Formats: sequence, structure tokens, C-alpha cells
Amino acid sequence: MTLWLCRTCGVEFADTTQPPAGCVICEDDRQYVGWGGQEWTTREELLAQGHRNDVRDIEPGLTGIGIAPPFSIGQRALLVQADAGNVLYDCVSLLDDEAREAIEARGGVDAITLSHPHFYDAMVSWSHAFGSCPIYVPDVDRDFVTRPDPVIEYWDGEPLEVVPGVTLIRTGGHFPGSAVLHWEGGAEGRGALLVGDSITVVPDRRYVSFMYSYPNLIPTSAAMVRAIVASVEPYAFDRIYGGWWG
Repeated sequence: MTLWLCRTCGVEFADTTQPPAGCVICEDDRQYVGWGGQEWTTREELLAQGHRNDVRDIEPGLTGIGIAPPFSIGQRALLVQADAGNVLYDCVSLLDDEAREAIEARGGVDAITLSHPHFYDAMVSWSHAFGSCPIYVPDVDRDFVTRPDPVIEYWDGEPLEVVPGVTLIRTGGHFPGSAVLHWEGGAEGRGALLVGDSITVVPDRRYVSFMYSYPNLIPTSAAMVRAIVASVEPYAFDRIYGGWWG
């Protein structure tokens, strides 16, 4: 039996002998199936091909975890180390032994939160690696869960304080359940917002962007942009951290 990884989006599927017929995430209009058709890989193949985790401290209490060389969408996960516990925001497809040790040295993972289905990746394997910590998935996006497991807790989309000072906020937009993570203690106590691509960080710091589909360049409606802005307005923050390095 094998835990299959989609080569395009990087999401892990349930343990089966043969790979699934298709990837529900890539068949959705926000993503795509490559011209060569659906392709699969495994954790073991990624390691054999030289992929490893890339762990970087970003600011006190915030660590990024990516994959080098980049795989699939190429995003990073973000680990918030708050006084009341450690919260992982988003996942990547690989967790190697060195990264696991580095995360354990920073206090491990007490809960996993997610921006949207494209970054679910190997969330269940990550949970199992850290004591089967809970994974919070919005109920409206449950059909995009490709590896069901008892560690997954479906939430109703109301603001969820995962640990004191760290709150999961559903914004909608990119996906119905798209969510950002507000970290009260970030930016030296001024507050930080972790956004994945629910809100997109761009090179000019005067702006952010919003899209329904990034690879297919389908914009989010103006009404939805206003709703996203309204969802985060009650929270104080001085920095925004997106889903990629740089």
C-alpha cells in the first residue's frame, strides 16, 4: 500500500495499492491537470530524487518549512511558536527526519491549520508525526480532503482561537473555506497575519492581491474582495506573511 502524492498540487492521498484515477484538487477549475495527464509520486521517490525540507527562522517565534529543490506548487508552511502552543499554518508534501527534529527542538506542533486545499499536502502524515495533533479543516471544503483521518476536525468557519493569541479566520475568496491565521504576538507584539494565498503578498508592499484561480488567472469578484477585507478588519497586524519565500 502506498500514500500517493499528486505531482501537480502535492496533495497526499489515502493508502492504496494503485494510484487514484485522478486528483479532485487538480480537476477543480482553480487548478489544472498537466498536459501529460495525471502524474503521481511518493515520499520515498522525492527523497531519492534529492528533495529535502528547507527550514528557516523568519522572526522570533516564526519558522518556515519548505522543500528544496521546490516541488509542486513550491509553497512553505509556517510554524507559529506562541506561549500557549505551536500552531502550523499550511503543510508541504514532505517531512524528512532533519526537519522533524528541527521542529521538535522548537516545541513540536500542537495543531495544524490551513489556508486552502492546495496547501493541504501531507497534512495527515504531519499530524501523525507530531502526536496526532488536530487538523482544522473548514466544513465547506471537506470534499477536498483526499486522506480522511480521525485527526481532522471540521470547523464551522467562525473565528477559531486555536491557542490563546492565535486565531484562524475564514475569509473565503480563493476557496469557500480559505482562511488566514492571526498571530497576536507576531511582529514584536504588533500582530502578524499569515495568509497563504487567501490574500496574496506582492513585491510592492503598498498592495496585496486576490484571485479565484492563480494558475488560470481568474480574478476574485469585487464583492468577495470586500468580504475578505471585512473579515480581517477587526484584527491588528503590522506584517503579512505569504505562502512563499521572498
